[in-house]
Amino acid sequence: MVNIVSATMKKMIEYFDGDVKRINHALKVYGFAKSIGELENIPEEKLKILEAAAILHDIGIKESERKYSSSAGKYQEIEGPPIACDILQEFILSKDFLDRVCYLIGNHHTYSKIDDIDFQILVEADFLVNIFEDAMEKEQIKTIKQKYFKTNTGLCYLDSMYCK
Repeated sequence: MVNIVSATMKKMIEYFDGDVKRINHALKVYGFAKSIGELENIPEEKLKILEAAAILHDIGIKESERKYSSSAGKYQEIEGPPIACDILQEFILSKDFLDRVCYLIGNHHTYSKIDDIDFQILVEADFLVNIFEDAMEKEQIKTIKQKYFKTNTGLCYLDSMYCK
């Protein structure tokens, strides 16, 4: 049986078709999300949902740029879930699994909608990568830490990477 996470990763890489920056971003977010999820001992099913969502969290960006000439988060949230469903359709996944992955992708920039540990971890993992990629300043990092980081592992990573 094919590993859903690895197969999803392959499909994401093919979908981004040479856009190494976006591929690397997705892989880094995935790596942090998986690590935080495992170290926070989240249930196995939630971890698989988190891993799939992390790999595909920005999958709507190409379509957002095509339709709206923008990569803004609100457009990614609109365009991402249908593309993610297309990518995941070949796997035998429960409706609950698919719905949750799409919910995470469709809301990952809307922090007021964080409703469970998988969503919390996805947001933290994305911030860990974006802080570096966007060369954020110490004050901005401090604000992000106070407002959005809650898991012990995410806080540990953030402190070790950016707050020393």
